[in-house]
Amino acid sequence: MFHAQVLTLFPEFFDSPLACSIPKRAIAAGLVSVEMMQIRDFATDKHRQVDDSPYGGGPGMLMKPEPVVAAIRAARKRQPDTHVVMLTPSGERFTQAKALDWIEKPGVTLLCGRYEGFDERICDYVDEQISMGDYVLSGGEPAALSILDALIRLLPGVLGSPESAVLDSFTEEGILDWPHYTRPACFEGKSVPDVLLSGDHAAIAAWREAEARRRSERRNKTNQKCAE
Repeated sequence: MFHAQVLTLFPEFFDSPLACSIPKRAIAAGLVSVEMMQIRDFATDKHRQVDDSPYGGGPGMLMKPEPVVAAIRAARKRQPDTHVVMLTPSGERFTQAKALDWIEKPGVTLLCGRYEGFDERICDYVDEQISMGDYVLSGGEPAALSILDALIRLLPGVLGSPESAVLDSFTEEGILDWPHYTRPACFEGKSVPDVLLSGDHAAIAAWREAEARRRSERRNKTNQKCAE
């Protein structure tokens, strides 16, 4: 069983998403366990304080090292071989390749930030720092939920068809999935490509590969223009 731990100030954020669809089925089948750990439980002062103002001044508050590091140590005690991931804008971009790598591990621990971020010294206690992209969220919880979903669907037996995860976008580095069509064959004057109706499996496979690469190249060109 794959074991995921989430270190967070808002464990209730995950209640509804993990109680429906693919995550729910995977948990019910015993393929994955997801454990929430409230970071505030590791604060030792009477106010259970987890944040404080930054040295040197500036806006916002930072998550204090004492409760966060204590939570990380507790997670490692519960699962010594867990892979601890800090969710932070300064981390490496999360990719499908990362998901495929992590799913081979016994489990992961996702550390969710809040406020202006973490005291920098906390970085020394994690295995990896990960970002979901060049945008700002209110906290690490939405990112952690996305990662959990990406990981859970890769577990053997979770999806209805074993091929579904193998053929996903980005499973082959940098390549998107091909366009998909279903009934009706013609909708408001827009027809399904003839090759998909031909029954020629070799031609269909060649068309799908070509379309996947064409779509991926178009996306890469768009991303390059946006970065300029």
